[in-house]
Amino acid sequence: MGDKYILTVDQSTSATKAIIFNNQGKLVHRYNVPHRQYYPKPGWVEHDPEEIYENTLKAIKEVIKQSGVNLEDIVALSITNQRETVLVWDKKTGRPIYNAIVWQCKRSADICETLEKEGLGQIIKEKSGLNLSPYFSASKIKWILDNVESAREKAKRGELLCGTIDSWLVWKLTNGKNHFIDYTNASRTQLLNLKTLKWDKDLLEIFGIPESMLPEIKESDEIFGYLDIEGLSIKLPITGVIGDSHAALFGQMCFEKGMAKATYGTGSSVMMNIGKEALIPSIGIVGSIGWVLKKNLSYVLEGNINYTGATIKWLVENLGLISEPKESGIIASSVEDNGGVYLVPAFVGLGAPYWDSNARAIITGMSSNTNKAHIVRAAEESIGYQIRDIVELMIKESGIKLKELRVDGGPTRDEFLMQFQADILNVPVVRVKIEELSALGSAFIAGLALGLWDNFDKLITLKEIDRVFIPKMGQEERERLYEGWKQAVRRSLSKNF
Repeated sequence: MGDKYILTVDQSTSATKAIIFNNQGKLVHRYNVPHRQYYPKPGWVEHDPEEIYENTLKAIKEVIKQSGVNLEDIVALSITNQRETVLVWDKKTGRPIYNAIVWQCKRSADICETLEKEGLGQIIKEKSGLNLSPYFSASKIKWILDNVESAREKAKRGELLCGTIDSWLVWKLTNGKNHFIDYTNASRTQLLNLKTLKWDKDLLEIFGIPESMLPEIKESDEIFGYLDIEGLSIKLPITGVIGDSHAALFGQMCFEKGMAKATYGTGSSVMMNIGKEALIPSIGIVGSIGWVLKKNLSYVLEGNINYTGATIKWLVENLGLISEPKESGIIASSVEDNGGVYLVPAFVGLGAPYWDSNARAIITGMSSNTNKAHIVRAAEESIGYQIRDIVELMIKESGIKLKELRVDGGPTRDEFLMQFQADILNVPVVRVKIEELSALGSAFIAGLALGLWDNFDKLITLKEIDRVFIPKMGQEERERLYEGWKQAVRRSLSKNF
């Protein structure tokens, strides 16, 4: 068989990438289009859905043009996406009635607090596997229906549709023919029953969302429709649709129970495969669907962090301490230690395992000897500490001991950060050669669906490890540093403000 290719759209928080992979799992070419971030009020974050779609079109056309790959050799279009970001659009016109509300946005915190006071938080957790939080999609949809003129009336009349970014792109790329969502994205809306794998009528009633708005749920390796856009002479099947963190778990080949990965990006997701049985964790972390394929179902435990790579970006854009993110690890390693300085990046509250949407970002432990490098190092270390917070809870809830952590995402190129991550976890950190793990995982599923690869074993033969970071830190120092972090977090929590 000659080379066949999969075209993958990776729609993330900051940009839209189109990437072409060959049937050896190799990245052939990619094209990246950033999009604007909107901050209408403190703690509010929005994206323009039309801009995201236009960027998707541009990325698709440019990556095909620049790669030189023949159209007839591309067998599928797969999609992986930022997950809890959600939008509502008019069924007839296809136009959004409001900007997409981004997963980071905390505008619906009051809605969640009200539901919590009504005693509904535990019911929501038991059904969806997710903590009641503005992080997830349901309260964002409710906010749109409550705050956009005539939205609720139109929704009741069946005139509105909603969905996460995968749903929006499938709708647009199929020219309004298909309103679908995959199980992984559905499991992050807080409207899916984690055990029945169906939209839950009680959850829909709690959030006041008509079921007519919701997309049909599909397995990631089903056909979601066919690409139907101007300027391309082929109608590719759309398959391999999956949320980005789940796609990264798949791309990391964490196919067995107990395997775990961390995706580092604007925020971070730590995810552990727990097998075929759903688990509703008691505290801090959440239960989700790893993936649903025609021949495989996996559940996961997951913890999400709001600010990891974004913390380094903050050092560049807001403080001006460094000129570009790649300087961060170099400057951090220029001092022997953090000098007692801790940075808790609770800029939009804290996600797992604290779930305090009103926590405040703080820098603590400074002295007259503190310099720029200590603050940069504290920012770098905050990423490692937050990952450990989640890993410890996963081990406690699942009873599974972690043997290694597989990592992906742009920040994993930061050698200081990866070594610190291994040190603070006291397990090897495995970095693979390819950065685009979410896109690769999506492409793998599309390839399996269309027979490009026969099974999981075939995929495993394609894995290439770049480097393994081995822990070097002594146990006493590890625990002293981590205890300092926990003290800093306690000072940042909302009860102190």
